[in-house]
Amino acid sequence: MNPRPIDVKVLDNYELLILFQNGEQKIFDVKPLLQLPLYQPLQNKTLFYCAKADGMCVYWNDDIDICPDMLYTDCYSLQTENVKV
Repeated sequence: MNPRPIDVKVLDNYELLILFQNGEQKIFDVKPLLQLPLYQPLQNKTLFYCAKADGMCVYWNDDIDICPDMLYTDCYSLQTENVKV
């Protein structure tokens, strides 16, 4: 089982900085998902900036979340130590 997200910070350009249970910080690019019907409401930046992590997944409301395994495997590693969650 992949580590689960315990905290999230919304970044510019529809990206999420995610802190995982194992201490890793990675960036997830949400842009490729925005064309899918489920994720189209996230094009509204007000909603997008409401992202939360609950130790299981990243979610916005009862209808929109991202699979924790996808979050971990499709992220890229944080390149700078200046960004903190």
